[in-house]
Amino acid sequence: MNIKDLPTDERPRERMMEQGAEALSPAELLAILIGSGNTEESAVQLMQRVLADCGGSLKALSRLSVADLARRYKGLGPAKAVTILAACELGKRRLLEAADEKRRIQSSTDIYNIMYPRVRDLTHEESYALYLRSDYSLEGTPFLISKGGIAGTQVDLRLVVREALIRQTPVVVFVHNHPSGSIRPSREDDRLTDRIAQACRIMDLRLLDHVIVADGNYYSYREQGKLS
Repeated sequence: MNIKDLPTDERPRERMMEQGAEALSPAELLAILIGSGNTEESAVQLMQRVLADCGGSLKALSRLSVADLARRYKGLGPAKAVTILAACELGKRRLLEAADEKRRIQSSTDIYNIMYPRVRDLTHEESYALYLRSDYSLEGTPFLISKGGIAGTQVDLRLVVREALIRQTPVVVFVHNHPSGSIRPSREDDRLTDRIAQACRIMDLRLLDHVIVADGNYYSYREQGKLS
């Protein structure tokens, strides 16, 4: 069943042109992308079912693979699945652009707002360094230090320091995510913070903060009084 087979007032494209994108549900917006459903469902009904299986969450949808979508849902072949996931990635990148618009770091919340869109959908740990000028403005984009597994990632201190020297920035912020959702630092997190701070001191750099980012929350070593 194609979208053009629906009554005119139920066609997502026509509704979007007449009422604007904000009037459409997520399922209707996704239906515009795939164009058609299957022999039993319209594109809108198919995407309603897909979203229902994801608990209504676009975030959960973005975590599916092309193979997942194509295998589970009649009418969603690889081409349509790629289109859906490409749209999810565009949404994520739009959030990244918005986060980067705020370039001056004035609090740990600013760090969280910059980094959360980058790590929000990850099921593994990643660590990043942010490099700040003397006025705490961000130099360039966050630098990926390492990728790891669910419970941890190996950090090469030389990468952290080397990038600061390349960018000629005196201030470093270290960030990593906890896919588990817990913001409580582990003993290894504490040891890593001490090692990074020591490496920065040797090179006459300042470790401003180490922020652990989880879904909707963060832990700041500086706010907790563990960094001076």
